[in-house]
Order: sequence, then C-alpha cells, then structure tokens
Amino acid sequence: MTPAPAYPQPRGLLKGRTVVVTAAAGTGIGFSVAKRAAEEGARVLISDFHERRLGEAADAIAAAVGVRPETCICDVTSETAVQALRDTALAKLGHVDVLINNAGLGGEVPVVDMTDDQWARVIDVTLTSVFRMTRAFLPAMTARGSGAIVNNASVLGWRAQKGQAHYAAAKAGVMAFTRCAAIEAAEHGVRINAVAPSIAMHPFLARVTTDELLAKLSAQEAFGRPAEVWEVANVMIFLASDLSSYMTGEVVPVSSQRA
Repeated sequence: MTPAPAYPQPRGLLKGRTVVVTAAAGTGIGFSVAKRAAEEGARVLISDFHERRLGEAADAIAAAVGVRPETCICDVTSETAVQALRDTALAKLGHVDVLINNAGLGGEVPVVDMTDDQWARVIDVTLTSVFRMTRAFLPAMTARGSGAIVNNASVLGWRAQKGQAHYAAAKAGVMAFTRCAAIEAAEHGVRINAVAPSIAMHPFLARVTTDELLAKLSAQEAFGRPAEVWEVANVMIFLASDLSSYMTGEVVPVSSQRA
C-alpha cells in the first residue's frame, strides 16, 4: 500500500472568492472541501441538514483557519429550503462565486428488494438536489457573468457494483446534468464541472460499509488504499479555481482504479 502524501499547503487558489458547500457537516468530502476552500482564502458558507454537526464543522474550520464560516441549515430535498439557503448566502456573502453540490445518499439494496421509497429518496437527495441548487444559484452567477459550480458524482456513474443501482443511476444523472447545464451556462461565463471519486475513507463510510467490502474496494485501487477525503477536495478546489478556466462540462475521476 502506498501511503498518502502530506496534507497540501495553501496556495491562495480561492483568495477573495465566496464559496457555498452543501452537506458539509461531519467528516466527509463536504467538510474537507469547505475546509480546503477556507484554507485557500475563500469566504465560506457551509450548509447541512444536521444542525449540531453543522455547528461542530464550523467550529472545526474556525480552529483550523482562524475564521468561522457562515452556516445555514438546509434540507436539499425541499425547494423552499434551497431558496432560503440561496437568499441567506447572498445576504451573508454578497454574492456566490462557487457552489459545491456535495449532498448524496447511498445504501446497499438489491434491485429486486428495493422499494419505490428507497429508490426515490436516493434520487431526490443525490440527483434532484443538484438540479434544485443549480437552478437556485445559477441566475445570480449568469447575471454577474462569472461563477463555478462543482458537483460530486462517483465512478459508479460509469462502473457497476451490486446493490448500488439507485445510487449509480443518481450519480450517472449528476454526470449528464453537469454536461448539459454546463453548455447552457457557458455563454454566460459560468463553468460547471464534476468530480467522480472511487473510494474516499471517512468515519461515516466505515460505519455503513462492511470491512470486507472496504478491503475489496481498496484492493482495486492502484495505490492499494482509499483516497483521503482531502485528496478528493483538492480536485474540487482545482475545478473551482481559475486553474481550470477552460474546463466546463467535464467529469474528472478522482481514483487510482486498475484498468
């Protein structure tokens, strides 16, 4: 197993920018990308459905970078809540340069055992929320003639894994939505891209996934280990920054999977 590299040093990639991140509570990719954005000089607003964990995430970012991000409770499956998040972000940040759509919901269920409610819930949280958030935030970006949206997809949008039909379908939808929305937004100076991680280790994943499956998925990676959440966040920061100024409608894999 190849060890993870050292945590990156800030380079000011988002200095002076404003960033909104959904599903940023806890210890997953959302928290990590919010922290990385703050480290790179951005003013950040983080959102999540879990109020207590959202506050703890904001405290952790403040302890790391010296500035506490703005917070807003939001259920991304509610159009009213999404609009309230947009209004709060515009009120607190003035404008939004970068939107990072990170909300997602998985779970392992065979197709023949999957209920309509299980299917619909995963599609709503993982795919429809990306549509709702983009629809809410894109008009102000197009009016300003600039902005970047980064969506969190998954390699399962391309590859098969049993028990993941609902999640894989949702993530494939995120990829297709990213491509189509990007073409619409390009004429207004707004870029929309996505990342597609394979496996990134964090405590929540460890709680909902068996040790056997984690070991199997890790063994499929060329480095023999899962990604650190900040390794995925690094690519999202790149897509949010001017370093990716010519990229739109792209889905960037963040994986080391064997061919």
